[in-house]
Amino acid sequence: MRKLSAMFVLSAFLAGCVSIPPDAFKLSQSSLEIRKMQTRKFETKDEVELLSAGAAQLQDMGYLIDETEKNVGLLVASKDADATDGGQVAAMIAVAILTGAAPPIDKTQKIRVCFVTIPSSTHPGSYLARITFQRIVWNDRGRIARVETIQDPEIYQDFFSRLSKSVFLEANQI
Repeated sequence: MRKLSAMFVLSAFLAGCVSIPPDAFKLSQSSLEIRKMQTRKFETKDEVELLSAGAAQLQDMGYLIDETEKNVGLLVASKDADATDGGQVAAMIAVAILTGAAPPIDKTQKIRVCFVTIPSSTHPGSYLARITFQRIVWNDRGRIARVETIQDPEIYQDFFSRLSKSVFLEANQI
């Protein structure tokens, strides 16, 4: 028991001597690229209009608005979707034939969206809009298979293209 206590004290002492690397809080190049993909600048003076346009676009894409907080420029939305993958089903069948046991496969997913607007610090009269798409996938046994951020550039480009058109139409009252 004394040996265990001494080892614990020694490991706690050594852990306290570890210093934080100088670049520990520096974002990696890939993080910066992802943030760039998720963010656009809009020339508008009305943040509420930008949030409303974002909500409208998400609803057009099949999302339900879960939460909004206009005072801080936040909107959260989600939608349920099928997550079945034909390749995964084929692999499950092959494994089941070879081993007699079927591994779980993806079944459903919830896609969650977080849309945030903030005033641009470098361009007065503009707002930055950032959107992130995440998904939670459940398998056919009702367990969470994975949680991940969607990093498909087409999804972000499609959303921002729609949002740009909507903001333009509202700004020009068309």
